Amino acid sequence: MKYVIILGDGMADEPIGELGNKTPLQVARTPAMDRLAQRGCSGMLQTIPAGMQPGSEIANLAVLGYDVKAVFEGRGVLEAASIGVDIAPGDLALRCNLVCIEEGKIKNHSAGHITTEEAAEIIAFLSRTMGNEMIRFYPGVSYRHLLVIGGGSKHLDCTPPHDVMGTPFRQVLVRPQNGEARKTASLLNYLIARSRSLLEEHPVNQKRKAGGKDPATCIWPWSPGYRPQMPTLQELYGIGRSAVISAVDLIQGIGVYAGMEVIKVKGATGLYDTNYEGKARATIDALRNHDLVYLHVEASDEAGHEGNPSLKVKTIENLDQRVVKPIMEACDNMEESVTIALLPDHPTPCAIRTHTRDAVPFVIYTPGREADGVIAFDEFSAQTGGYGLLSGNEFMKTLLRR
Repeated sequence: MKYVIILGDGMADEPIGELGNKTPLQVARTPAMDRLAQRGCSGMLQTIPAGMQPGSEIANLAVLGYDVKAVFEGRGVLEAASIGVDIAPGDLALRCNLVCIEEGKIKNHSAGHITTEEAAEIIAFLSRTMGNEMIRFYPGVSYRHLLVIGGGSKHLDCTPPHDVMGTPFRQVLVRPQNGEARKTASLLNYLIARSRSLLEEHPVNQKRKAGGKDPATCIWPWSPGYRPQMPTLQELYGIGRSAVISAVDLIQGIGVYAGMEVIKVKGATGLYDTNYEGKARATIDALRNHDLVYLHVEASDEAGHEGNPSLKVKTIENLDQRVVKPIMEACDNMEESVTIALLPDHPTPCAIRTHTRDAVPFVIYTPGREADGVIAFDEFSAQTGGYGLLSGNEFMKTLLRR
């Protein structure tokens, strides 16, 4: 038996008035997802452990069956792994967004979805002007980058910028959790302020403003941590070869530590214009020589962060027809049986434009296993499914039938 997990990041939502008090999953035309639900067994999954923030890093680790509280060390170290940066003992790694602040408030978490090329120029500039042996910047994709502080303390309260759009930025600056972390917190807040000054007249920002786009007004460091100690999926569950396909550094980094092959797809952007067909083809190809493939598609999450219900519906329909449908058709014709799972990692409701910790719907189809009678894939239909409510590593164990 082989396995494929199709994860639509942030796909779950709440009923929305302009959608007739239905969720985007309920409104979207999803014949392939519904067919998968009709063939399989559904349920709800609690991906966020008590006391932890509902971030994609937490949720995806949980979907993959990890004890999140035992292995999680922040997004920064995971994203470092994806771009080949080795975090040494004593180094502090942080996710480093380029954000847009307007009239003293965080306008968006992505500098208007700045391009990777523009961002690379800015990060290189900040590295020259603010970096040194202790402060190191590394470019990533679009607005998502890495900051490493030699000897820094992880005991910090850092606010994810996508959680506080519209909030005065001074209210959510870095705060130390203890005396040991005061120096690190002060340094990070200095870097935020200094980057605001340096980037105000940067040529990339001047060009973006002239084109009616949001500028990258400053950096925003968050999710601090040290190098994690994670077993691989093979060590944890006896899985042979596994692969991860994603446009997002964070997910690729999880894959590195999980011992998965990272497969990159040309044209995969993490947005609504991502290369859906390329990701589907890469998944089908990977299933021929891997035992498990984890396909992550970010588009619905970004639509939720933008508070755009119609765009979210569109991303779900694209996932259905351009990813789920061809993968199902290919798996039906493979010599070896393939179990297919579909789920979000967490909800990203358009109404609040950030993640929540609510349970998410899932479906698992295993050839030859009796279906449970659910006829559609959405947040409410799945509640009547045969698997009920799962949490922690129960999803992975159920998938693998361990």
